[in-house]
Amino acid sequence: MTRVLKAGRKEPHSGETRSAVVFLHGYGANGADLLGLADPLGEHLPDTLFVAPDAPESIPGMPFGLQWFPIPWIDGSSEEEAERGLIAAAADLDAFLDALMVDEDLLPEQVVLFGFSQGTMMALHVAPRREDELAGIVAFSGRLLRPDLLADEAVSRPPVLLVHGDADDVVPVQSLPQAAEALQEAGWKDVYAHVMKGTAHGIAPDGLSVALAFMRDKLGL
Repeated sequence: MTRVLKAGRKEPHSGETRSAVVFLHGYGANGADLLGLADPLGEHLPDTLFVAPDAPESIPGMPFGLQWFPIPWIDGSSEEEAERGLIAAAADLDAFLDALMVDEDLLPEQVVLFGFSQGTMMALHVAPRREDELAGIVAFSGRLLRPDLLADEAVSRPPVLLVHGDADDVVPVQSLPQAAEALQEAGWKDVYAHVMKGTAHGIAPDGLSVALAFMRDKLGL
């Protein structure tokens, strides 16, 4: 039984939805944390709906923080709990995407997943396991989970943009080349990368500009 994800949304500037960007927030945040990016991005993506679901689980001891799945080295959970959480959250996100496309009359190639940190982990895990290829994945400051399973479990290979700050002290910047290598070894043709100089665990203007160009290209705008 999947959990229904609550989501904030920003309507297209034009009033007509021809594409959608789904923001996936990081550990301890919520959908509103990324939805503000719809303002600078929406000016250049006027027919794009922006939606930002909240992760399905609260974090013990963090009354306002949400997580997609437990992280053992942060919260002391077990690897088994983390794996169960990931599988459950992936099913929740899949159901959310299916409903979004039906409700908004969108095709998979009109939808981009835009993740940050743990949201990037979700995007890189879920999108390749969906039968119909999405327009693309924008992956900020995260890592690719279970790269050893990717080649066997991937059924679609959407374009991926990996972006990371070289001063990130939360998720090491080395996660970027590791993800790129694993994606390419698993058969990806379209993998792009951008390193934000002097940037810690966040989204810098240059990274956002690269993400915008990527999304415009992959959405055919």
